[in-house]
Formats: sequence, C-alpha cells, structure tokens
Amino acid sequence: MIDHSVLRPESTEEDVRKGCKLALDLGLAAVVVNPAHVTLTAASLGTSSPVKPCSVISFPFGLSTTETKLNEATEAISHGAKEIDVVMNYSALRSGKAEYVLNEIKEITGLARRVVTTKTLVKVIIETCYLNEAQKRNACLLAVEGGADFVKTSTGFGLAGATPEDVRLMRQTVGPNIGVKAAGGIRNLEQALKMVEAGADRIGTSSSPSILEGLE
Repeated sequence: MIDHSVLRPESTEEDVRKGCKLALDLGLAAVVVNPAHVTLTAASLGTSSPVKPCSVISFPFGLSTTETKLNEATEAISHGAKEIDVVMNYSALRSGKAEYVLNEIKEITGLARRVVTTKTLVKVIIETCYLNEAQKRNACLLAVEGGADFVKTSTGFGLAGATPEDVRLMRQTVGPNIGVKAAGGIRNLEQALKMVEAGADRIGTSSSPSILEGLE
C-alpha cells in the first residue's frame, strides 16, 4: 500500500537508487520520482519487479498547460513509468473552470491508455489544503468522470498534507471502486493507519522504513 517518494529537489541519483532498493527490499507498491529520474528508476527496479516506477506530472503546482502535461506524461510513460501522479490545475478549479479541469483529466487518462499496451495507472492530486469542502468533492467527481484510477490528497509541498477527514470525504465522494491515496506529512505507523481506516488504499511517504518499523 506504500508509494515511496523520492521527490525532494536536492535528491541525487544515488538517493533514487537507494529508494528503489528500499522499495524492493520492503515490498512496496511504487517509487515516485520526478520526471528526470524516471529512466533511472525503471532501470533500478527492473522490468519484472512488482514495484512500479511512478512519475509526478506538473509537480507540485499543477499549473502547466494541458499540452505540457501531456508531453510530460508521454515522456514519462515512454521512459518506463507504470503510474503517473498528475497535479490537477486547482487554480482553474478554484476559478470555476470545471470543464477545463475535466477535459484536461480526460486527455491525460486517454493518453495513459494509448501510449503503451499495458494500462498506466493515473492518480490525480487535488491538493486539499487549498480547497474548501465543496471544491474537494467537485475535484474528486471531476477526476472520476475524467477516468482517473485514484484521487490523491496532496503533493506534500503545499501548506498542509493529508488528514483523515479529507481522506474520509474523498472516499465517500468517489465510492468503493476508485482508489484514494493519502500523501503529505505521513511519517509513522499511527498516522498511516488512521489514513487507511479513513479509506485510503495507498500511502505516499518518504518515511516508509519508519512506518513499517512500527509493525515490528
């Protein structure tokens, strides 16, 4: 259930390799990296690994144009990403441009199903800390209508990260068949379990060892 993040701008290639080894050793779901590190991540994990290479798109603000997001997603997938975490244009959402947001998500999910023969998982980051309750619900509904596989709380670079309350709201909004990923500020087992109890299917964190140590 854990996506291990190596997203800090100061991360080196050695940090990425260590993150991949950690994910393989611990049996995690994915390693999430910036686009420049996708090729290295895919090579480090190997083609037969159950751990998926994942790239963020338009990270962390979501304010790239749709064309730029599509180009970034195309490149990430062609370089080996099996999952992509796309930051929603929440500025457009907050500006009342729901149709723009929906069409952008549709284009990205359509692309993710065309570039390679195997389906690329698409997670849409709504960045809950900048949205009110109605906007959070609307963001989730747009992501579902747009064909996303997951909705995700946060980039971890905003004003605040995941909360159980937001995860619960998102789960109630998207229903049982869409994934919910909690990310941002989750650093120990207690926090992770609260997110799972609230309805999260995935946990995004750079503190994977600390979380799993709590199980011992």
